[in-house]
Amino acid sequence: MCKQAFNPPAVRVRFAPSPTGYLHIGGLRTALYGYLFARRQGGSLVLRIEDTDRTRFVADAENDIVQALQWCGLEVDEGPEQGGRYGPYRQSERQSLYVKYAESLVASGHAYYAFDTPDSIAELRKTSAAYGIGTRLQMDNSLTQSSEIVRQRLDAKESHVIRLCVPEHEIIRFHDRIKGEVKVASESIDDQVLIKSDGMPTYHLANVVDDHHMAISHVIRGDEWIPSTPKHILLYQMLGWQPPVVAHLPLILSPTGGKLSKRSAERQGIPINVRDYRALGYEPQAVVNFLAFLGWNPGSEEEVFGLKELEQVFSLERVGSAPAQFDLNKLNWFNGQHLRRLEIPALADRVRFYLEKEGIQRPDHHDLEEVCLLVRDRLEHAKDVARRFRYCFADPDEFDPGGVKKRWKADSAELVQGYAARLESIKAFDEPTLETQLRDLAAQHEVGAGRIIHPVRLAVSGTTAGPSLFALLRVLGRDTCVRRLRNAVRILSK
Repeated sequence: MCKQAFNPPAVRVRFAPSPTGYLHIGGLRTALYGYLFARRQGGSLVLRIEDTDRTRFVADAENDIVQALQWCGLEVDEGPEQGGRYGPYRQSERQSLYVKYAESLVASGHAYYAFDTPDSIAELRKTSAAYGIGTRLQMDNSLTQSSEIVRQRLDAKESHVIRLCVPEHEIIRFHDRIKGEVKVASESIDDQVLIKSDGMPTYHLANVVDDHHMAISHVIRGDEWIPSTPKHILLYQMLGWQPPVVAHLPLILSPTGGKLSKRSAERQGIPINVRDYRALGYEPQAVVNFLAFLGWNPGSEEEVFGLKELEQVFSLERVGSAPAQFDLNKLNWFNGQHLRRLEIPALADRVRFYLEKEGIQRPDHHDLEEVCLLVRDRLEHAKDVARRFRYCFADPDEFDPGGVKKRWKADSAELVQGYAARLESIKAFDEPTLETQLRDLAAQHEVGAGRIIHPVRLAVSGTTAGPSLFALLRVLGRDTCVRRLRNAVRILSK
């Protein structure tokens, strides 16, 4: 099933999510770092679906994981859809392999059968923190009974699990590429269940067996898995296998501190799943760029990178060990930066979706591209064009009260009317002409140009801030500008 018929590339990294829910944004960062490391080293990224926890299995979660990776451009070299020489790539299809190795561990004295009931385990927890070195001989298992009795109980299909037999008085050591040297006393490790009573493996056994059989060279995962690593090191030693290089990524904190959990994210208005970012209209390259900087930096002042650019500069050596704080404002900034990188036709395609969603009549392609060029440098999201810059497509139905109070003076109606009349009479409707006409009008009335610029902007847009006024007027066109100027005079002069 898992024959290794060729020499694999030196670097093989796996992303191994469990389909127990939709892909978490932290899970995507793990996949991204693994992908970037593999690409930089000329290696392979393997997608393995760890679906042994059938009680928490979510039917469409695997599809969600695949779509999230595709959305971000993270190409998988081997996986359930791509296939490969080390498949199958779903753990539920590899069950016999895990049982084989678990039983070999029992035979070698490194694991044992445990028949404890849930009640007996609960009673143990009252007096002991773990089922392990200090308690295993008090419990109902193959270490406390003859082999004949154990065989009879197994033949009778009596409910049982297989547990790891952690050795006494040992120090388990491993080197983490990010955390450095780690040492753990065996007395602090519980006798981990390897095969559950339903015959399915736990994460720990399946993880080790699959990483070995799939020739995984580097395991890159979140630092919440550090406590599990000594158990995995023991399993590698007991099975006589070389463990892969491990690198545990720093925790992602919520903006107010603490782990970015589903509850803390929802409380602070932060999308938690990758599909949420897609639904909200984030640019995939912006999400990738933002996640790359949650724990890593390039060693320079440069911040804006596309995926291909990240592939050229990423290294585990520049991943820090300290937790990284999630900053939604920074993500929005990255999103704006990546919108600016788009060609105008591509940006227009994104904006068109939101215009339709907001019920705004679609301008022709050329006009929409003009609007996108006008406002691109002020965008954080493509949907901003349909919301913050709605006035580019529809006459304002209200005027900012603060702007009216500050900018609409006693002479504004006369000045705005005068400018409207000039716009009707000029031949060229370009930015230099529009500016010249306004400044000539200001000189005629012996006022500063700002005395006309501000009420004109308020009249055509309903607000007091935005892109260059004369560029805006040009994009809106003569008829729209004259209509809006006169309409504002009518409404604001009451």
